[in-house]
Amino acid sequence: MSGDVHVYKGEQLARYGFGDPHPFGTDRHDVFQTELAASPAASDVHFAHPHRASVDELARFHAAAHIDRVSRLSAIGSGYLDEGDTPAVPGIFEAALDVVGSVLHAADAIMRGDARRAFVPIAGLHHAARDRAAGFCVFNDCGVAAEYLRARHGIERIAYVDIDAHHGDGVFYGFEDDPDLIFADIHEDGRHLYPGTGAEHETGTGRARGTKLNIPVAPGADDAEFAAAWRRVEAYLEAARPEFILFQCGADSLSGDPITHLEYTEQAHAAAAESLCRIAERHAGGRIIGTGGGGYNRRNLARAWTRVVEAFVAADA
Repeated sequence: MSGDVHVYKGEQLARYGFGDPHPFGTDRHDVFQTELAASPAASDVHFAHPHRASVDELARFHAAAHIDRVSRLSAIGSGYLDEGDTPAVPGIFEAALDVVGSVLHAADAIMRGDARRAFVPIAGLHHAARDRAAGFCVFNDCGVAAEYLRARHGIERIAYVDIDAHHGDGVFYGFEDDPDLIFADIHEDGRHLYPGTGAEHETGTGRARGTKLNIPVAPGADDAEFAAAWRRVEAYLEAARPEFILFQCGADSLSGDPITHLEYTEQAHAAAAESLCRIAERHAGGRIIGTGGGGYNRRNLARAWTRVVEAFVAADA
């Protein structure tokens, strides 16, 4: 049904990036939007405007010192926010607030019943920790959204599902001891790729032990290997019965990405999105937000993210 899927679109989102020759450029937004416009699904989505998060909303997940440092270095417009991957380009603080705010706006729209599913293409910044930026990620919109859904809407059991080639370490360690944040992540083996985390034995700590599922796959893994791993994710989520799903669908796991080594096609993203919609219908009232995450081959990200939106739309067919 038209309007049941919200897709966020606008210059505010497009501004999140680090310019040439950085792989996370500001062109990623428009490349995706052009691909989506050519899909029949485009006529069945509501294009929502980006929104800006407040500092108080950020502080549900991030340390005040980190927020202050990003604000200060963004105003200066030089240096790095981490060890060298994430430049402090002018205006990055405001652009990052727009990423987080758009995801929170999507959460509100879903909880109000204005949408059933939403997709925010420039989001899923899963490396940012509670106290620092990392790996092209200034603020962790998924981490903030999990805390926001709890505080604002009373959602307790949230599932975070990540198929980006890189491990979602900012979310994992941010909630490592939290038994109500259900975490499932299929990623390239960390022995070969940044950030070097996400081993299978990392299942959570303390009361949260067993609530986190890390599935590292070898470089060169293809759709068949993804499908085998995904069956484990499906069983895990069915047992967990989440009330809301956050889906980080980074496209750097597709064949031909310039900085990773997996060999998926966009069909992996379509299949995962279709599966998550079914799980969300059974356990979460259909509630799911997709976030674009990584992906540095522009054709790949445009096609993979469009397949996700198409699956979100088809869930009502």
